[in-house]
Amino acid sequence: MRKILLAVHEARQEALEVAVRLAFDLRSAGLAVGVLDTEHEALVATGIGDVEVVSHAEGAADGFELAVVLGGDGTILRASEVCRGTETPVLGVNLGHVGFLAEADVEDLQDVVDCVVGRTYTVEERLTVDVCVVVDGEVVATNWALNEASVEKAARERMLEVVVEIDDRPVSRWGCDGLVCATPTGSTAYNFSAGGPIVWPEVQALLLVPISAHALFARPLVVSPSSVLAVEVVGERSSGVLWCDGRRAAELPVGARVEVRRSEVPARLARLHAAPFADRLVRKFDLPVAGWRGAAEERRG
Repeated sequence: MRKILLAVHEARQEALEVAVRLAFDLRSAGLAVGVLDTEHEALVATGIGDVEVVSHAEGAADGFELAVVLGGDGTILRASEVCRGTETPVLGVNLGHVGFLAEADVEDLQDVVDCVVGRTYTVEERLTVDVCVVVDGEVVATNWALNEASVEKAARERMLEVVVEIDDRPVSRWGCDGLVCATPTGSTAYNFSAGGPIVWPEVQALLLVPISAHALFARPLVVSPSSVLAVEVVGERSSGVLWCDGRRAAELPVGARVEVRRSEVPARLARLHAAPFADRLVRKFDLPVAGWRGAAEERRG
């Protein structure tokens, strides 16, 4: 039997109610439904009915055809952990604010049901990064990220002193609030807020953006996807914290070294429509495009 995993922002009543409707429609079409154990109680109270319960652990989505996420980008990032290393793609239905990772809005729920039941969605792979923390020559933590790995200062009143290295060569030393090592997928997230460039998701690259750096040269950098980015915490009293997708953290004492490189395990995102990325950019950020005459010129041709 085909199985669909639902991941829900359990603190939002709207998401719970939409999940109940979606589960009913999927079961009516002959599909089985699973939910995460962290959300099961709230969904049962909302009337989800008979579902398979899956532990919230990396790779737990194995065996499911698709994970449908009801929430914002944070919920999608959480679901991507469960799908990590499996063939299960993630399909986001936005109930948040911008929801850049989402493929559909809640108003499109019937279209989502039709595409899932009819298997008319497509799947694209997105670059992710592996991250490791080295202290005194020993790897003390490993992690990964779909959007970004950010190195941030641990104390609000003190700058973070870092030396940045790319491909075993030092590039610059900054006193800063931190820096963001992002993927193209994450270029519209923290990277965007920090002043980094927006990169089309099919571009293969890594991004590095300083946050509030006290330096003459503190420009965003776009490097090869095969490059290795390294950040060393220096200074006598400087300490920091590593965040992966804003969800998983590791402490960075003075002397800690963070290495970020392309992962061999991509993220898999389901697409309902083959709309250009530029259209998504305009829609999500509500960009002004009045006066554009391209379509009219094309019709004349």
